[in-house]
Amino acid sequence: MATHHVTTKWLGDMAFEATNPGGTIKMDSDPEYGGHDDGLRPKAMMLASLAGCTGIDIASLVKKMKVDIDTFTIEVEGDLTEEHPKFYHTVRVDYHFYGLDLDQTKLQKIVDLSVEKYCGVMEMFRHFAKVEVRILYH
Repeated sequence: MATHHVTTKWLGDMAFEATNPGGTIKMDSDPEYGGHDDGLRPKAMMLASLAGCTGIDIASLVKKMKVDIDTFTIEVEGDLTEEHPKFYHTVRVDYHFYGLDLDQTKLQKIVDLSVEKYCGVMEMFRHFAKVEVRILYH
């Protein structure tokens, strides 16, 4: 069984620095909540983690399945509950693929494999949020 370890250090006010095996990130809050707007927001980082997880899957599968694309982007948007503790109850994930003569059948299969089989962060999100997925071809 794999275990991940992150160390998070308080930097003063509302700022923190988190270190994991791949690097360090700084977190902070809005000035409205006592922060200095000098770092990433923890909840928004969850959305970025979702995009990163599924993005790594897709990059790997595009290469493995020899699908020709110029690039792709992933936009993730989450709606928070009104009551505390606020958490994402609905998350929308939009995959944008760019290129000439995109193989939509293969790209659909690639996204499905990530969403339904490989992306652990996606699976975690499904435990507390409704996840909606769209694929857009450009």
